[in-house]
Amino acid sequence: QVPLVESGGGSVQAGGSLNLSCIVSDFADTRACLGWFRRGPGKEREGVAYIGSDGKPTYADSVKGRFTSSQDNTKNTLSLQMNSLKFEDTAVYYCAARLCFFNGSREASYGWWGQGTQVTVSS
Repeated sequence: QVPLVESGGGSVQAGGSLNLSCIVSDFADTRACLGWFRRGPGKEREGVAYIGSDGKPTYADSVKGRFTSSQDNTKNTLSLQMNSLKFEDTAVYYCAARLCFFNGSREASYGWWGQGTQVTVSS
């Protein structure tokens, strides 16, 4: 088990901002690469952003230019700064971890998942 704990979700009006954080613990001796996924109402879970093995983030087209993610390896934390939020960003956001050599864009690459945090954007 690799506990991942998300925080920072909440309710905000369209155009507002939220910052999500994910803390990864007990992943000793193995470097993990992290990613964010979300599941909106009635939708399948989709990728939002992930950190590549080079430490650089990649974003889904739907959030590019609005969301920024970074991973702090010294603290085993992942952040997701969400700006210019839209109604369609409403979802449960999940932090996930994978071994870095796996493809970060594939959900199946992630073996560890947090419980999720709710983000609600009102129009």
